[in-house]
Amino acid sequence: MTPDFKPTEIERAAQAAWKAADAYRVTEDASKPKFYACSMLPYPSGKLHMGHVRNYTINDMLTRQLRMKGMNVLMPMGWDAFGLPAENAAIKNKVPPAKWTYDNIAYMKGQMQAMGLAIDWSREVATCSPDYYRWNQWLFLKMLKAGIAERRTQVVNWDPVDQTVLANEQVIDGKGWRSGAVVEKREIPGYYLNITKYAEELLDHVTHKLPGWPERVKLMQENWIGKSEGVRFAFTHSIAGSDGKLIQDGKLYVFTTRADTIMGVTFAAVAPEHPLAAHAAKANPAVAAFIEECKTGGTTEAELATQEKKGVPTGLTVSHPITGEAVPVWVGNYVLMSYGDGAVMGVPAHDERDFAFAKKYGIDILEVVHVDGEHYSYDHWQEWYADKQRGVTINSDNFSGLKYQDAVNAVAKALHAKGLGEKKTTWRLRDWGISRQRYWGTPIPIIHCDEHGPVPVPERDLPVVLPEDVVPDGSGNPLNKNEAFLACKCPVCGKPARRETDTMDTFVDSSWYFMRYCDAKNDKAMVGAGTQYWMPMDQYIGGIEHAILHLLYARFWTKVMRDLGLVKVDEPFTKLLTQGMVLNEAFSRTDSGKDYYWAHELDIVRDEHAHVLSATLKADGKPVTYEGWTTMSKSKNNGVDPQDLIERYGADTARLFVMFASPPEQTLEWNDAGVDGAHRFLRRVWNYAQKNAEALRATGDTTGSDGPEAKALRREVHTVLKQISYDYERMQYNTVVSGAMKLLNALEGFKVGAPAVIREAFGILLRALYPACPHITWHLWQDLGYATVHGDLLDAPWPQVDEGALVQDEIELMLQVNGKLRGAIKVPAAADKAAIEATALANPDFIKFAEGKSPKKIIIVPGRLVNVVVG
Repeated sequence: MTPDFKPTEIERAAQAAWKAADAYRVTEDASKPKFYACSMLPYPSGKLHMGHVRNYTINDMLTRQLRMKGMNVLMPMGWDAFGLPAENAAIKNKVPPAKWTYDNIAYMKGQMQAMGLAIDWSREVATCSPDYYRWNQWLFLKMLKAGIAERRTQVVNWDPVDQTVLANEQVIDGKGWRSGAVVEKREIPGYYLNITKYAEELLDHVTHKLPGWPERVKLMQENWIGKSEGVRFAFTHSIAGSDGKLIQDGKLYVFTTRADTIMGVTFAAVAPEHPLAAHAAKANPAVAAFIEECKTGGTTEAELATQEKKGVPTGLTVSHPITGEAVPVWVGNYVLMSYGDGAVMGVPAHDERDFAFAKKYGIDILEVVHVDGEHYSYDHWQEWYADKQRGVTINSDNFSGLKYQDAVNAVAKALHAKGLGEKKTTWRLRDWGISRQRYWGTPIPIIHCDEHGPVPVPERDLPVVLPEDVVPDGSGNPLNKNEAFLACKCPVCGKPARRETDTMDTFVDSSWYFMRYCDAKNDKAMVGAGTQYWMPMDQYIGGIEHAILHLLYARFWTKVMRDLGLVKVDEPFTKLLTQGMVLNEAFSRTDSGKDYYWAHELDIVRDEHAHVLSATLKADGKPVTYEGWTTMSKSKNNGVDPQDLIERYGADTARLFVMFASPPEQTLEWNDAGVDGAHRFLRRVWNYAQKNAEALRATGDTTGSDGPEAKALRREVHTVLKQISYDYERMQYNTVVSGAMKLLNALEGFKVGAPAVIREAFGILLRALYPACPHITWHLWQDLGYATVHGDLLDAPWPQVDEGALVQDEIELMLQVNGKLRGAIKVPAAADKAAIEATALANPDFIKFAEGKSPKKIIIVPGRLVNVVVG
């Protein structure tokens, strides 16, 4: 053993040994219980960040400890390699997205290997590889045949200058992020997956088949699926189109969960794309102009929820289904044509959005629900206006005086009798549009023929390979100009045809990659025996930002594969851990623009608790603004490069700090002093092993004739081991690390020989610490001869608690006199009440503080204290 602790040399040697032994290759083994632990696959952006380090170390600790417990554990890794960032980088750097992506994969893979992660790289996948995305295409064709996939129109953001569809995040203030052109809404054809067919099952399984998921995530899934029970009804009208026929058969349908407020309707609002809006625009220039303005707005529900609510009256009216009174029709920018029937009823008195809209445009507000003890004010919105639990209908003719559900039932019955409505269940969930008018993604396997229209590519011709030598220039999808890709023959008639140039949403790639890990090299089938063995996944680990779409799509994709006979599981992930974000302090200053500064560029004044009091820029001495703790990012100059950390301190230190600083599910605040502390602890472990090498290499019985000090050490070690084992089970790795620190403290404080006892204790320390710090522990395990007895540390058995060591010959009890702590006594562990009382009364501290007074009462709390009452 070298005297100096040199992490780089230690880690290089350990990793070389693991690589030579192919230590992390995993195969299906029916003789062992399996455990599949997986982190969400990263996007190959170029470098790992500390969030990656934390995520993968959590997974690695779980994998290593369960392997020591005799389980067959799979920890794979891959790359979510398609997507828009690669295209943007390609435009900027004038290189093909493929080269940029594969270069990044190689670099990031090297970083992961430097971390010492127990990844089975034989199962590596990259979603941009034809070997992977051919199965995206294959299953898409199966879905198309089964009616789960279908072609229909969709509303998109269109950049008229760049001639391309933009993602919502590429639209900034209504303009294209690159061209600056005003973005238009266009309705174009695309492919949808009918996830709504699975809405009921997806919702039901949240409650009944995801017990290992965080409640927060389950609630987010439930809300996104959004089951609503209400009434769908129609306003009637006599508005005819240019063909002389009534528009939509003279009925304007809406859906509401508040049918009890139907008598409070004072307007109806339709989407800008609604047929009534289009009809009004022909004769009303203001409506036409407003519809054009709406084309530059957002297309998602989230965007519409946050943007300013605007509208314009159409001059048209529809008839109230109960009273027959005329109801004015407005066009509203907050109404989505793709949601429900593209229209809503406006009840300003009892809907916050409608209230704001009515106040803005002077629309009548009519109270139709009263809550006892409350007074309705028409000046500002109050939460109780929408209270359906306490409310009773008023101003509602025959429906007055009814509680919420009774009113809904009565209104539904009346509408049904008129043939204008009925109860209905609706869903917030919408079918998944997967068509993306971009290059770097899975080609949709469709051929367009002038005679036969869109025709599926025959399975025998898969994969439809995406050309990888293309360099996008920002002027639309380059596939539209790539004749080598476009030109093909119709599979039906053999005549010249054109390939589909839309590519699939990258959520498709990440919806099943975890199954492909199980059969990564199977070129005959999408999934096989490996998937049957490993799925469902036992533990999934990733960020809360993926709590809705990725997890929902993965659940849907799994159910489709089940229904197509590919897998047998209903749900893909048994347990889910959403790890907290890694935060760091951010400092900025606004001059001509907003600039962020690295901490090393600043003079920072802190109080005794390390809170920032002030900060100035070293370059000019001027103050900067402290923004507090925010997520690490390059843009805010507050990131920490894992590679720099590994080169300076070693991977074990980086791993140890991110595990010790915070529980896995909570945010982690970066602390340079904490990193130094983690490094010092590992140096102490190394130095203890060097100083006590001779004793640690000794062999012998741990329970022989050792004295009370050795027994006390064993008792403490096994007590801590019991807690560590429990903390591993609940994945509380921060307290696992603190437990390892307690073990080292106990060893360093033990000064009495007993080499067999310290050998046992240090062996327990190495195994407890190994999942967090595999390099130093593996080296010491080998060097000190533990491998000779227990085998390689990777498969060494997890240490078992010796219950006998926990038994105490003697216990200490706190001594109180009249309820005040005055000292302590030691008694045999088996001492009875009389013996304890006698020891207490004979104790010098009792004699001193009793001041000659006789004991009146002696209270004994077993295992804790003795209180002698004197008087």
